[in-house]
Amino acid sequence: MTSKVKPSTRERLLDAAAAFTCRHGVGISVEALCKAAGVSKRSLYQLFDSKDELLAASLEEHAAALVPVLPSPADEGCSARESILHIFEQLELQAGAPGFRGCWYLAVQIELKDQGHPASKAAHRAKANLTAFFRSQAERGGASDPDLLARQLSLLFDGANARAGIGADTLTGLVTPTVTTLLDAAGMH
Repeated sequence: MTSKVKPSTRERLLDAAAAFTCRHGVGISVEALCKAAGVSKRSLYQLFDSKDELLAASLEEHAAALVPVLPSPADEGCSARESILHIFEQLELQAGAPGFRGCWYLAVQIELKDQGHPASKAAHRAKANLTAFFRSQAERGGASDPDLLARQLSLLFDGANARAGIGADTLTGLVTPTVTTLLDAAGMH
């Protein structure tokens, strides 16, 4: 008989911070975070210097949630164009799910407005990593201007997340053709 390993106090706090900030924003109270994680405030402050540091650590820990759509190492045989299209196809799927709220990292940056805040810095790094991925794929695919294409794709990714997250638009049939147009215009193969 195998028993499940109970998540550590740190893991429970990171998960609670991710879940609560996704649903309610960064203004959540320490009390609510601790209650959701099933830990005391003392435990939180033993592990993190502040709620801000907990939020930043949660963003770093859950960075894969930004783009769980990045092609896996098993997909290494796909072209740069296919890698980029895959990301946006997965975004379309995620955006169609009930309760989709858009990109957590973008929301944190907008809500905080303070670029020096630890959580804002963590969100910025995650977004920069996505742009770097787009740039590497644009370069690999022979784009005429990889930097410009990476910025355009990041803009489209964030805009699509924001519009779908607030329920202003559906992405199905909109995002993939838009990405295809950008890739074609950039000479991506």
